[in-house]
Amino acid sequence: MNVGTVKVPGATLRYEARGSGPVLLLIPGGAGDAGLFDGMADLLAAGGYTVVSYDQRGLSRSPLDGPLGEQRVAQWREDALAVLDEVSPDEPVYVFGSSSGAIVALDLLAARPDRVRRVVAHEPPLVELLADPIPYRSHFAEVRELLRTKGLGPAMAHFTGRTEGEQPAELPESIRPMASRMAANMPVFLEHVLCSFSSSDPDLDGLRTSADKLVLGVGRDSDGQEALVGPARRLAEVLGAATVGFPGGHVGCVEHPEAFAEELLTAIRP
Repeated sequence: MNVGTVKVPGATLRYEARGSGPVLLLIPGGAGDAGLFDGMADLLAAGGYTVVSYDQRGLSRSPLDGPLGEQRVAQWREDALAVLDEVSPDEPVYVFGSSSGAIVALDLLAARPDRVRRVVAHEPPLVELLADPIPYRSHFAEVRELLRTKGLGPAMAHFTGRTEGEQPAELPESIRPMASRMAANMPVFLEHVLCSFSSSDPDLDGLRTSADKLVLGVGRDSDGQEALVGPARRLAEVLGAATVGFPGGHVGCVEHPEAFAEELLTAIRP
C-alpha cells in the first residue's frame, strides 16, 4: 500500500492507494476514514483496479489548517477532485461512496461527470428527497443538540436508538484498528457534518444528464430504515438510474466485505 498526502485549501488530506489499473476511489462516510474499506480494498485491487481511499478533512489523519466549522458537500467534493487529480490526472475514475460519502460521490458526478466513469452511491441519507423529511431532519438536529448539551453518550444513544450505556456489537476485525480514530471523529461528524449533509439538496439536473453513469446501492438488510434507503430509491425513480442490492445493511462493506466487494465489482463494470 502507498500512502500520500494532498494539500487542499484549509487542510491536508491523507490517502491510501493499492493495486494497479483504472482508479476506483472509495469515499468513506460517517465517522469512518480510509480504514473503513480495509476489509475489501485488496479484493477490489485484485479485480484489476488501483483502489484509493482517503480521510476526509478534519477527520483522523487529514488535519485542518485552522478551526473546525460546519462542513459543506461542495468543499468535500473539491477535496475528492483534488485526490483524483493527484492519483489519476488524465483519466476518469470509478467512484464508490458510502453514506455521507455517497452524498459527496453524487455531487462529484453532477458537477464533474468528465472525471468519472461510473459512480456507485450506497445509501446516501439525503432526507430532503423523502415525502416527509421533517421527522428525520428533526431527529438529526436533536442528536446534535444532545451532543452540545449532554455529551457524546446521550447523543449516540439517540442517534442509534440504543439505550445509553448499552454495549454495541463487536466491531468486525477489519475495522478494529480504526476504532480509536472513529471514536475521536464521532463528535466532529455529529456536530459539523450530519445535519448539513443530510439536509443538502442534490443537483438533480446535473445528475439527470449523467444518470447512465450512476448506480444507487441499497443494503439488503436495510428495509425499514427510510432515511437510508428511501433517498436512494427516490433518486433511482426520479433519474431513471439503476439500483443494486448489496449484502448487509448501511455498513455492508464492513459486515460482509468479500460479498460486498464482489457486488461492487459487478456494479462498476459497464
